[in-house]
Amino acid sequence: MSLGGPSLSPAIHLLLVVVATAFIWLGSGWLEESAEHLSAYYGLPAVVQGSIVVAIGSSFPELASVVVTALSGTFSMGVGAIVGSAIFNILVIPSLSGLISDGHLETNRTVVYKEAQFYMLAVAVLVITFALAVIYSPDPTGPALTGVLTRPLAMLPLLLYGLYLFIQWQDVSDHDAPAPPAGIAIRREWLRLLGGLFVILVGVEQLVGSVESLGQTFGVPEFLAGVTIIAAVTSLPDLLVSVRSAASGNDVTSLSNVLGSNTFDLLVAIPVGVLIAGSLPVNFAAAVPMLGVLTFATILLFTVLRTDLVITDLESSLLLAAYGVFVGWIVAETLGVTQFLRGA
Repeated sequence: MSLGGPSLSPAIHLLLVVVATAFIWLGSGWLEESAEHLSAYYGLPAVVQGSIVVAIGSSFPELASVVVTALSGTFSMGVGAIVGSAIFNILVIPSLSGLISDGHLETNRTVVYKEAQFYMLAVAVLVITFALAVIYSPDPTGPALTGVLTRPLAMLPLLLYGLYLFIQWQDVSDHDAPAPPAGIAIRREWLRLLGGLFVILVGVEQLVGSVESLGQTFGVPEFLAGVTIIAAVTSLPDLLVSVRSAASGNDVTSLSNVLGSNTFDLLVAIPVGVLIAGSLPVNFAAAVPMLGVLTFATILLFTVLRTDLVITDLESSLLLAAYGVFVGWIVAETLGVTQFLRGA
């Protein structure tokens, strides 16, 4: 549980944000180092290390927030926050990783043709799942194009994630791993991995609580805070892990973490919230435009990755500019200048 509440002054909440960010930085460092050592010990390819081990670990804040809101019955903005987090991951994290890397951020065909394309498939399956909820479980009490996402429908994305894990397992089976390096204390590395996850969760919970209190103090609308501020906050572990990996020369791990985290968030975090709550109302008119933006962002990243299999500084700036356009659009939606998100 986060410290304090709305009764604390904005200055105290700002201080708590700084302290929580330091905790997340510390936990992400433990997570990255332990994941690298564990992957080397078990002979995992760099792509699997980034897309599974590191990605699931750094996505725990999103999963935890989904579970908490589902249990408290306040998951109405959960989908929007997760999609906003996915857009942040796709546009901001690769751009910052590219700018901080030495020269440019390198990728390979495995990341482009497996991870990125499978992620686009994950977005399509989520759209189809929402559409099925509107078609077969319409909400008579809600606005138009509102459905109820039930537990059977939530199993569709989970089944696709099972296929994703099977593909990664096949890659591990085909991988000719070198002999594990000597001197790795496997029990200590597992403990450090779990400790990093715990520190990240504590830091993110406090960070989210303080940001929400600051938003209420300064009158930031809930929707704007959800898809921008809260989305960026819960993506902080992904950002720190990917930037650390890029700075140390692990470019493939950095990019795989982004795509693997988003795949996990869309195919696992949202369905888990539905399985816990029993059902989830889905506003198709608000969800589809957001998912459309996410699809466009993914195509943009795919194009940048495929061009010479590197992300240059110019392409990094292009991705950042695209996120700036997205934030400007969300502000316009909040102020009523544009009205593409119906019923949000």
